[in-house]
Amino acid sequence: MAVPKKKTSPSRRGMRRSHEALRSEAYGECPNCGELKRPHHVCAHCGYYDGREVAPAADKALKGVVRI
Repeated sequence: MAVPKKKTSPSRRGMRRSHEALRSEAYGECPNCGELKRPHHVCAHCGYYDGREVAPAADKALKGVVRI
C-alpha cells in the first residue's frame, strides 16, 4: 500500500484546497429599475427580462419564475 514518505506541509495542503472556497453569489443591476438581480433571471422587483416585461410586477408572484 502506498504511504507518503513526508508530511504534507500546510502551504502545500492549502494550495491543493485553494479551489474549494465558496464563491459569492453573482448579482447585477437591473437596467429597468436598478434593483439587484441574478444574471439570466427575471427581475423580482419589476418583472422585466432583456428589456421587456415578462411577468407581472408583483412581489410574491415571481417566486417560481427563474429562467426564460
